[in-house]
Amino acid sequence: MNFPVTDTSHTLAEYRTRFGYQALEKALSMTPTDVTKEVAAAGLLGHGGAAFPAGRKWGVVKLGDGEPHYVCMNADEGEPGTFKDRWLMECVPHMALEGLIIGSYALEGRHAFIYIRGEFDLAHRRMAESIEEAYAAGLLGENILGTGYSLDVVLYRGAGSYVCGEASAMLASLEGKKGWPRNRPPRLTVKGLYQKPTVVNNVETLANVPVILRLGSAEFRKVGTAKSPGTQMISISGHIAKPGVYEVEYGYSWTKFIYEDCGGMQNGKALKCIIPGGVSTKLLSASAIEGVTLDHNSAVAAGSQVGSGGMIAIAEGTCMVRLAAVIQRFYHHESCGQCTPCRQGMGWMERILNRIVAGGGRPEDIDQLYKISEANDGTTICSLGDSAGYACSAILDHYREEFEYYITNGRSMYDGNLTVEDPFATSPFANALVGAAS
Repeated sequence: MNFPVTDTSHTLAEYRTRFGYQALEKALSMTPTDVTKEVAAAGLLGHGGAAFPAGRKWGVVKLGDGEPHYVCMNADEGEPGTFKDRWLMECVPHMALEGLIIGSYALEGRHAFIYIRGEFDLAHRRMAESIEEAYAAGLLGENILGTGYSLDVVLYRGAGSYVCGEASAMLASLEGKKGWPRNRPPRLTVKGLYQKPTVVNNVETLANVPVILRLGSAEFRKVGTAKSPGTQMISISGHIAKPGVYEVEYGYSWTKFIYEDCGGMQNGKALKCIIPGGVSTKLLSASAIEGVTLDHNSAVAAGSQVGSGGMIAIAEGTCMVRLAAVIQRFYHHESCGQCTPCRQGMGWMERILNRIVAGGGRPEDIDQLYKISEANDGTTICSLGDSAGYACSAILDHYREEFEYYITNGRSMYDGNLTVEDPFATSPFANALVGAAS
């Protein structure tokens, strides 16, 4: 997207200087069907984690059926390690808003929604300001730019539920119901918000739409790979020397990104492993990313996913048992409780891991964790149960010896490196990254 960030880049005035809303003007001169075809031809993939083609999702909605159609921007960025959507909304909110307007036009929508994470204060204020600016400039409301198309946008603030980042749970929350995922079919593009055809797209996905409409699908495909066109915004954190948000072309060298662009690991430590796309994706060891490129097909072939672009770098010296306990505590806390395998399984896994960390591990605990993970695979309405199982089993697959050592000795193999001054030495639950942080 290559949008320079300044102190005023979030304003409509500056966005206009960067080709802002030119794509909307072009889209409004096209038919809704042709707009969808252009997005489909670009091969734009969803950037929320599933990587489903945006144009294909739009194309499912039947136009001219007399039904209200809705578009919802998923701004409920709750995946641990992911913060690139928040950055977009804070720095260039009009880019995503323009994409939302274009998408609504393509789907013949009269009302659109932005479901934003409740904890996002600055991002919420910036999105609210951008909507007000758009209304004042005639880019929202009645008869947009004199074309006869009208659209109203509702900015809805969530209440902090991780599960509401799942599309059907988000729509339930928008309707004022309990934010629980629902079984499908029917698909949301058939019966979504208020039981009407609805498309839910991620913030970054919609932010790419103006680029595609302005430059054309052929130009968009010149960047990235054949199967993963364009770029991916990656928010990287952990023990990396230069954490932050980076925009990377699909197909870019993973090791070059880590060691050159991000400066390698802090304090000269060696890289132990990477969680590629938020804690819901399986971690990859340092050796596993050698020769791997940052695109969906390459990541899947390596045994993981690009996911939501929330990359966490973990240094040698990190206790993976404690990391697993912290991740599982998160999943247990965020389970909505609707599905029995997840409701019971998340708590069971957390209790086992906490007992191991407390020094009371049993030899059979490792196999039990695998069994619970398998029991959650494919047996829950949403993917929270699956993801929690994948996260735990991936850590076990790569670092089983650390669990065995902890169970046998009642402590981490890294505890000998801790000092009295280390604030985490007396609280094994306080920090998953104990050892590497010292």
